Amino acid sequence: MSTSNSEQIVSIPAGPVFLEGALHAPGGGSGIVIFSHGSGSGRLSPRNQFVAAALRELGLGTLLLDLLTEEEDRDYELRFDISLLTQRLGHAVRFIRDNSGTSTAPIGLFGASTGAASALRVAASMATEVAAVVSRGGRPDLTGADALNRVRSPTLLIVGGNDFGVIELNESAREGLVNCECELVIVPGATHLFEEHGKLEEVARLAGDWFVRHLIPATSSSG
Repeated sequence: MSTSNSEQIVSIPAGPVFLEGALHAPGGGSGIVIFSHGSGSGRLSPRNQFVAAALRELGLGTLLLDLLTEEEDRDYELRFDISLLTQRLGHAVRFIRDNSGTSTAPIGLFGASTGAASALRVAASMATEVAAVVSRGGRPDLTGADALNRVRSPTLLIVGGNDFGVIELNESAREGLVNCECELVIVPGATHLFEEHGKLEEVARLAGDWFVRHLIPATSSSG
């Protein structure tokens, strides 16, 4: 593990492989958000790095990691292996719990595209560990009806207003998230990657509000 400007480059054991990640530990009393990237993306994704930086401005910690090794990422099918990505994200959650600097921090998951499905599956299987979930342009429909039914973590679904098809998939998933607090926010004028002016900033604001509400204790946020 190496450190640079409060960033720790970490190697996370995940069965037979190690996953590379960039960890910024949270401030006292705050939570930490683990990013689950979409297909073909990783810890260097400029969109997720932008959101992560905004969350850190609010006092939250972040962990951006590659859920696949470089060799695995060359296999197109593995990018859509939700079961494998879910296992890997679960290892990341356990890594945060075993890390002395983050062991007591409330954990949030931020899933983008197909990464939203793995985030929701982890929330379903590790309900006591995941305090909140945010999906950006996600595919929560890939989670599966049974897993959606088991999610207890407050979940925010963010979709672009011009992301036709994905809007309907998120609306359907929202109907399946019956056992948790769930909100669907449609950002007008945004496409799937939120590349339009000001749209990614709106994603960061919405995600920040959600995570602050659910990951920072009231005594800390009021102070």
